[in-house]
Amino acid sequence: MASTPTNRTRHDRADQTRKRILHAAVREFSTHGLSGARTDRIADSAKVNKALLYYYFKSKQGLYAAAIEEVAGRVMENALAEFDQQYTAGERLLRSALHHFDRILTQREFQSLMQQEMVRFQSGKRGSMPVLFKTAFMPLMEKIREATEDGMRTGELCKLEWLQVIYSMFGANVFYFLSAPMMEFVLPMEPLSPKALKVRRKAAVRFLGTALFTDRAAGIKLADRILRDMPMPRARNLQERMENFHVRRKAL
Repeated sequence: MASTPTNRTRHDRADQTRKRILHAAVREFSTHGLSGARTDRIADSAKVNKALLYYYFKSKQGLYAAAIEEVAGRVMENALAEFDQQYTAGERLLRSALHHFDRILTQREFQSLMQQEMVRFQSGKRGSMPVLFKTAFMPLMEKIREATEDGMRTGELCKLEWLQVIYSMFGANVFYFLSAPMMEFVLPMEPLSPKALKVRRKAAVRFLGTALFTDRAAGIKLADRILRDMPMPRARNLQERMENFHVRRKAL
């Protein structure tokens, strides 16, 4: 039976309601975790009756899983866009590394949810990690493997082990943000200040331009061009993070 304007309107409203609930759930779960999150707050934030949460998602656990898949889907779609075939293999890798740095900087909700899932997974709770790995992280890893092999085949990249490329691209970024509270004691700088972030962001991608490319000068030149093409985004919660660091530092 053909859909009528009324049916389409009803479907659109339901779709918008579901999206509002998911957006509210992402904020709540990323802030308070699965156990600390409150469905009352999610319903209030989404401006819906609490019963609708269970109508669409069956349970709090179901809503949590849907929230993670929602935010991970958005983030990974953008991450995979950096592997556009118009770029050389080396440029695809450098753009992906830079995008990852920016993702940690700006996507607080995604990073918080992923950290929570990693903790749950390591404690023996499967949670959403198997699904996320299959639908999000595996496609990204495959793109990196393909780019590494393409770059070696054309001679643009050194002979590399593709898994080490992943660790080099992403590991340095993760460690920088995780170690920021400690580094603030060791170095005469604020690691999460805009100036320090800009310096580290540039250094990270230029290092890869030197390490991965057979022609190091060309790799550095490419890294500098990508930095111009992809200016550092502004982080909404950066000031909040810095203030939290200062509070913890004074407490110690």
